[in-house]
Amino acid sequence: MNFSSIITRIKRFWLLIILAFATAITVTACNPSELKSSAAQLPQLVTTILSDPKTFNLALSQESPNIFSLTYEGLVTQNPITGKVEPDLAESWQISEDKLRFIFTLREGLKWSDGQPLTADDVVFTYNEIYFNEAIPTDTRDGFRIGVSRKLPTVRKIDERRVEFALPEPFRPFLLNTGTSILPAHALRESVKKKDTEGKPIFLSKWGVDTPAEQIIVNGPYKLERYDTSERVVFRRNPYYWRKDNQGKAEPYIERIVWQIVENTDTSLLQFRSGGLDTVGISPEYFSLLKTQEKQGNYKIYGNEPGTGTTFVLFNLNKGKRNGKPLVNPIKSRWFNTVEFRQAVAYAIDRQTMINNTFRGLGEPQNSPITVQSPYYLSPKEGLKSYTYDIKKAKQLLTKAGFKYNQQGQLLDADGNRVRFTLLTNSGNKIREAIGAQIKQDLSKIGMQVDFTPLAWNTYTDKLSNTLDWEASMLGLTGGLEPNDGANVWAPEGGLHMFNQKPQSGQKPIEGWEVAPWEAEIGKLYIQAAQEFNEAKVKEIYGETQRITQENLPFIYLVNQLSMSAVRNRFEGIQYSAIGGAFWNIHEIKITN
Repeated sequence: MNFSSIITRIKRFWLLIILAFATAITVTACNPSELKSSAAQLPQLVTTILSDPKTFNLALSQESPNIFSLTYEGLVTQNPITGKVEPDLAESWQISEDKLRFIFTLREGLKWSDGQPLTADDVVFTYNEIYFNEAIPTDTRDGFRIGVSRKLPTVRKIDERRVEFALPEPFRPFLLNTGTSILPAHALRESVKKKDTEGKPIFLSKWGVDTPAEQIIVNGPYKLERYDTSERVVFRRNPYYWRKDNQGKAEPYIERIVWQIVENTDTSLLQFRSGGLDTVGISPEYFSLLKTQEKQGNYKIYGNEPGTGTTFVLFNLNKGKRNGKPLVNPIKSRWFNTVEFRQAVAYAIDRQTMINNTFRGLGEPQNSPITVQSPYYLSPKEGLKSYTYDIKKAKQLLTKAGFKYNQQGQLLDADGNRVRFTLLTNSGNKIREAIGAQIKQDLSKIGMQVDFTPLAWNTYTDKLSNTLDWEASMLGLTGGLEPNDGANVWAPEGGLHMFNQKPQSGQKPIEGWEVAPWEAEIGKLYIQAAQEFNEAKVKEIYGETQRITQENLPFIYLVNQLSMSAVRNRFEGIQYSAIGGAFWNIHEIKITN
């Protein structure tokens, strides 16, 4: 779990690539030696993240860690405890009887972090000029595409506080989707209109991580105070944030938040145990140690339920070419695009050993892309196919598909080519590195040679989303209650359709890109589910998508780690949720001493 999900306001509908299991929160000043004196002066929270943020431009962000759960809000939010949609920047909304018009009324007196008024103009600008602008490659757009036509809503200003969204047809997830963050027109409009020498909006280079913190204009509970590359990200309470408690006191109560950038989870653990951090996400190898020291360390461990994210292995199924050169070696592409090959890999991975060893028993086998807590989740007991460890079955599937074994037990394809491929993941994540090492060993038992290669995060994500130069990969996605949040994963044209990625705006074209029939069917069913308002039918449709994914295995799901965090006892108001984490309600959490 990552920090973005720990304190999320349940930001809507793109699924973020999970970089690592979370960390914690306290506030550090410019160097660790100043931590104690600084903490004595300000109510603050200190945590760690495994990697530097990649951008301060919310619309262009795909990865976590990112700053946006602290710095931006949308019209509505979703309570992770109840699952209900609640007002956020909008104080209320009206829905027409035909469900084609939504009118939102903004709270009175909203302001940006620079003191400028936040009005309906900002909402219209955010949607029409950024999210719905085809010149801007944002994954947010995929979540608003409606029906087979994939049309977008139209957005217009009624007055300074009211905005109307008009839909081309009813769209069940729409209200939830308006939790998407609102961006400042006065700070960004010029960059959207102005073009660079290639005719692209200069917005695409706006608010990078080299932008001075004071230039990042926000509407959330915190604003960016400073960013020191490879060291820390510091946030300060936004003085213009709209929330107040029942006594009229401004929220949030915690003045400052610091993320220390620590690229090793062992170091994060040491810092937490020594008192340098206020909270730490609990990975399995640390649970027993932290549990025994709970009272002594003056902290509490929260949670013990399946997490909402996924971890999976995927193969590059893209059959396309760039500049006449195949993205994937055609020999290997034939293997990867053979469903029996993918199923054999699924049967050959020993998930229970993975749970026992790597996860120390603190995990469950994962079989579905949909979060266990979602009302649309289909369990194996309800008929979802699962892949229990079975070497014999794996070998039978490979033989059926035309593969064979030589005298050394090595797997060959029908043409005598040795089955060997590279499996990538991000370095610095001990859990993933342990999983990768086991997968390498497991697949050797069915004759496959796996070259397991952890890479630096930037290099890794560039291969996955830009150059598309990879064979097999292991990573994860965050999750939530509404499956349509993953529309950009399952729509064939989606920005996170990573197993068969279509080039996104501004990327080099691909010749010969194909969509498999089962792939197109999943995309079609996601559209149908968004059009359906009968909850029983919605569950049935999403059930079918899960059956198709488990049969065809675009993602080979592994283990669902239990979600837990340790938090110092001095924090009051923690309402832990696997969906929102320990600090989803950051605005109302207090420090008691």
